[in-house]
Amino acid sequence: MLTAKQHELIRFIQQKLEDTGISPSFEEMKEALDLKSKSGVHRLISALEERGFIRRLPNRARALEVIKLPEDAVTGSNAPAPSPAPAANDTILAAHAAKPVAPSPANDIIEVPLHGRIAAGAPIEAIEGQSSMPVPAALLGPGDHYALEVSGDSMIEAGIFDGDFALVRRADSARDGEIVVALVDNEEATLKFLRKEGPMIRLDPANGAYDPQIYEANRVQVQGKLAGLLRRYH
Repeated sequence: MLTAKQHELIRFIQQKLEDTGISPSFEEMKEALDLKSKSGVHRLISALEERGFIRRLPNRARALEVIKLPEDAVTGSNAPAPSPAPAANDTILAAHAAKPVAPSPANDIIEVPLHGRIAAGAPIEAIEGQSSMPVPAALLGPGDHYALEVSGDSMIEAGIFDGDFALVRRADSARDGEIVVALVDNEEATLKFLRKEGPMIRLDPANGAYDPQIYEANRVQVQGKLAGLLRRYH
């Protein structure tokens, strides 16, 4: 079952593709669904993508394809008048192919929460902030994301520098060798490679000047996995 907003969004995307051959922008979807921010649109798209109703076309900032419609997508009282029905409700759709117009580039922006600074050296306190920062939607895949400003130089050999903004996908687990935001003793957060050594967790830096940090597994909580970086040049 899809939520009402998910139904409304997939109908809007499908109608836009049929009318113009181009998927709607995040701003158009936000206004059509009467949402307060584009982050709400991003969450709806991610949910539909994870459930197999739509997919993002690769290497394009603004390109969505409707894979299938839910069975009751055009049966609600607020639904638009349906196009001639296919043989089955879940028939694979290729609306974009009917009008082969290449999607135009767009700079859709998502506002993600900015939660203070995170250490890329010795752990420091993770500061929960109320601010947000704009991020190009093309940098974010499915899932819920937040940003942290990097403090320190212990990850420079992985290309992560002091002052960078780490884009983090929320997660409570990670595979061995992934770069994670690790919360230690529920007080301090750090950005490191995660290594599992039996009952212990080793947080590895990417700078030969720093030593690994080793903790009992119950002292370390994964808060997310690194999804991308933003850097400002002065």
